[in-house]
Amino acid sequence: MSIQVEHIHKTFGQFVALDQVSVNFPDGALTALLGPSGCGKTTLLRVIAGLETADSGRVILDGEDASSTHVRQRQVGFVFQHYALFRHLTVFENVAFGLRVRPRRTRPKEAEIRLRVHRLLDLVQLDPLANRFPTQLSGGQRQRVALARALAVEPKVLLLDEPFGALDAQVRKELRRWLRRLHDELHITSLFVTHDQEEALEVADRVVLMHRGRVEQVGTPTEVYEHPASPFVYGFLGAVNTFHGRIDGTHLRVGEATLPHDGDAIHQGADAVGFTRPHELEIVTDLATPHGIEVILDRILTFGASARVELDSLPDADGRGEPTHYEVILPREKVDALGLVEGQRVRLVPSRIHVFPNQTA
Repeated sequence: MSIQVEHIHKTFGQFVALDQVSVNFPDGALTALLGPSGCGKTTLLRVIAGLETADSGRVILDGEDASSTHVRQRQVGFVFQHYALFRHLTVFENVAFGLRVRPRRTRPKEAEIRLRVHRLLDLVQLDPLANRFPTQLSGGQRQRVALARALAVEPKVLLLDEPFGALDAQVRKELRRWLRRLHDELHITSLFVTHDQEEALEVADRVVLMHRGRVEQVGTPTEVYEHPASPFVYGFLGAVNTFHGRIDGTHLRVGEATLPHDGDAIHQGADAVGFTRPHELEIVTDLATPHGIEVILDRILTFGASARVELDSLPDADGRGEPTHYEVILPREKVDALGLVEGQRVRLVPSRIHVFPNQTA
């Protein structure tokens, strides 16, 4: 089922949760709604499900306006962060619940219910635990039961609200790999809410970045990470270094240094901010080189095959009155070969830097 939302606006008192949001969700895709807390992603999911009513705008399911359609008629399965399982029912009975409470005319026969539930429990690798109660399961197992229950009613859309948010880091990694494999098998249109950048980039076919009730960018994980559309997207998707300066032709002038940039449409002399990832910076120990900016090495953190090098700008080097902090990720052997020590002056040379107008200048 394809999903379109058009000009969705939703307020809670004076707070604008969704500000004229329009976005398409393709049939069969696994889409992540990604953004910080309070950006509107869960509200949008609930509006699509029919659990919230928008103040204005439309929800279109498979080409038909479903804005006034009751949640029970939207054919969506909803998985909550905290499982919402019935503690007094077994795993089997939890999954069967949605089928057994259907009106008699649409309720499957008991034999069909049993067959469907066992198939789903086998799909989520929990059939041997069918007679256990939720309190006898781990958090990851409970979330898989919740997913099986949502799938039992054969929804056309699966909506997941922070499905792994209550789990520890290792279980989260295991379950998101499992969710990706499950989606590849079922191909059901799925939307999941997360504030975890790594989770969204690893699991989703498409990512919808949200900020302050608006959509900042939509694209594949590669597109949004490699080609961020705004400073917010750049800063939200992983670690980033910023360079504050002015546009000087094809360069960003930061103090006395000039850094080549790949931006456009910013006029000469304008205040701008350059962005680059930690792996897009090189450290040069020869201070005589004309490239990059001079900085002071603060500390070196080694972890496995990589090292994180933290550095500070020289006092007033960028004209901001306080040091700017930088982070570089290098192979451990390269750090050893450079002979870096804390307090050393070196030069930072970006391999790539993208600029945006400085809105706060």
